[in-house]
Amino acid sequence: MLSDDELLRYSRQILMPRFDIAGQQSLKSARVLVLGAGGLGCPVALYLGAAGVGQLTLVDDDDIELANLQRQIGFAQSWIGDSKAQRLAERVRAINPEITVNPAQTRLEGDAMNRLVAEATLVLDCTDNFSTRFALNRACVANGVPLVSGAAIRGEGQVTVYDSRQPESPCYHCLYPEQGNEDLTCSEAGVIAPLVGMIGATQAMEAIKVITGIGRPLVGRLLILDAWQMEWREMRLARDPDCPVCAG
Repeated sequence: MLSDDELLRYSRQILMPRFDIAGQQSLKSARVLVLGAGGLGCPVALYLGAAGVGQLTLVDDDDIELANLQRQIGFAQSWIGDSKAQRLAERVRAINPEITVNPAQTRLEGDAMNRLVAEATLVLDCTDNFSTRFALNRACVANGVPLVSGAAIRGEGQVTVYDSRQPESPCYHCLYPEQGNEDLTCSEAGVIAPLVGMIGATQAMEAIKVITGIGRPLVGRLLILDAWQMEWREMRLARDPDCPVCAG
């Protein structure tokens, strides 16, 4: 049940007829895993924490650097050298002490990744390397956990939702071959600051839709943003019947 303080805190959400108390209770009951506490992970964690997701686990093995502060809005300059996961967890708790936020300063892989994914209601991929993306996709498919994927670089971003519980949903591997991908990071190609906020906020919205069952999530659809032209495009995504991860 929601306390009186929670009813007041989340009143602007609860006021919406489609959302109501049932939607808020769904968020409170959710266990959300966020991989990456950088440009995408900061807005994702801040918005989902403020919205009332009951338990957030924030995973990142990096420390805060000066070059992060241009776009990673969860951090302060005085925190340079500190753990991103730890500091972002503190920031979310400062906004909403009603929820549980668990930081993990580690590079999640293997059995540890599979365990955390299996415990989650939903996972958000806010990372910037292909090897982690593929491993996370496999874990989500194996455990039937929906995955909200986002990416941003230069002035372009994209968001989609993979949900193996739905027969028409592709997985990450359906779209991208595991061999031959080269990691291109913001440190190599650059990124404009507000872009990661726009993509991260969109990921947070998709997560809320999936958790509450309200609205139409981006399952089978890839949303692509050209921030310099401020144009959103949508691509339809099909499941690969021969995908080695999700087929059969």
